[in-house]
Amino acid sequence: MVEKQAQNIKEQRIRKITQMYYSRKDIQKALFEFSKNREIAPSYMMESFGKRPDSFQYPGDVFELVKNGATSFHCSEELWEDPLKLSTEMNEKQFDELRTGWDLLLDIDSKYLDYSKILAEIIIKILKFYGVKNFGIKFSGSKGFHIIVPWKAFPKEINNIKTADMFPEWPRILTKFIMSASKKELIEKITLLTTSGLSKYVKDFKAPKEVMPDLILVSPRHLFRMPYSLHEKTALASIVIIPEKFKDFQPKDADPLKTKVRDFIPEEDGGDATELLREALDWHKIKKPDESRKTEKREFKPVQIGEFSEEIFPPAIKKILQGVKDGRKRSLFILLNLFRSAGMNRDDIEKRIYEWNEKNGVPLKKGYIKSQLLWSYRNKVVPPPNYDKDYYKGIGIIPTEEELRYKNPINYIAKKSRQKDTQDKPKRKTKKSK
Repeated sequence: MVEKQAQNIKEQRIRKITQMYYSRKDIQKALFEFSKNREIAPSYMMESFGKRPDSFQYPGDVFELVKNGATSFHCSEELWEDPLKLSTEMNEKQFDELRTGWDLLLDIDSKYLDYSKILAEIIIKILKFYGVKNFGIKFSGSKGFHIIVPWKAFPKEINNIKTADMFPEWPRILTKFIMSASKKELIEKITLLTTSGLSKYVKDFKAPKEVMPDLILVSPRHLFRMPYSLHEKTALASIVIIPEKFKDFQPKDADPLKTKVRDFIPEEDGGDATELLREALDWHKIKKPDESRKTEKREFKPVQIGEFSEEIFPPAIKKILQGVKDGRKRSLFILLNLFRSAGMNRDDIEKRIYEWNEKNGVPLKKGYIKSQLLWSYRNKVVPPPNYDKDYYKGIGIIPTEEELRYKNPINYIAKKSRQKDTQDKPKRKTKKSK
């Protein structure tokens, strides 16, 4: 009885805050602007969603729904030509025809806010590492964060495949790739943060499912809490956070009575997530399990090459080494992995990389190359992408038939190096019979 009374008091308080908060014109406008081309759904004290599909026609629609009991608002990651045409009766092709794009929404879920914050900081660093500047971050309203890479940051197609049609496959691949890239640092940082009593949960990545932050995988018509929607359990607002001030964020900053409105999606244009998407797709091809049989993962061991003369390099690599106009970052990735896989020492790698960079149409910044070198040496040696990957075609290089037979540049170099060693060895003189 006492518990029920306390629950009623809490609900009355939240409804009072809800009325005050959503009556603000700037909050109504923020929700309305973000909802454009998205399916939206109001929630009624977490008991149920409103009818689907739905959309706002005017900013004032927000408060009308609140007066009818709505306490929070959720929307789709997918962008639609007309959200009201959506139906559960539609097939995949019909969804594709109606979908105009999608945002990458990284939904960080954790039992502890501090853990979510660590993962968010690592993801921000990964995005910047791949040159993604066009992203936003917001508080979920409870114990997590939402990071968005907007549709306009992605290429409209890759290898004649329309990006808009690849939902939820490509967002899922991106999500898994980012989580994989963050795994090692996440474990290390949370282990340092945790008390000795909890440390057993974070020494590896499989044990701590109940405490380790994770990214929620997307699905068709998946909804997430809209920026500046309230959260019913906490009565806090899902506020947008300036990335530069993210480290200083505290839940008290999400007090709905003190909320200041900012855009969740950055204003600047540009497809700066192209490199991230290509990297994730190639990673997925390598990691994708063989459906016909399970194979053990073997750690790659560098091939030891005696002399790195130009004649043993594959034609595709020779072209890259002449300098490139487009695809400099992908080319750097190929060269770094090739040189490390071939057992080249670090000084020689850095010398060759910097010499190559000067031949490029527009050289990469030295700071970027330095960060790539450091990143590479923090990780295990892996071979460069196979010739059938999008990396080469994406930078305008078509491997020869001979290269394709070797499958990978490191195989080509190893074979040519052995042939060269054989040719260079002096032939034994046979004794003539008397």
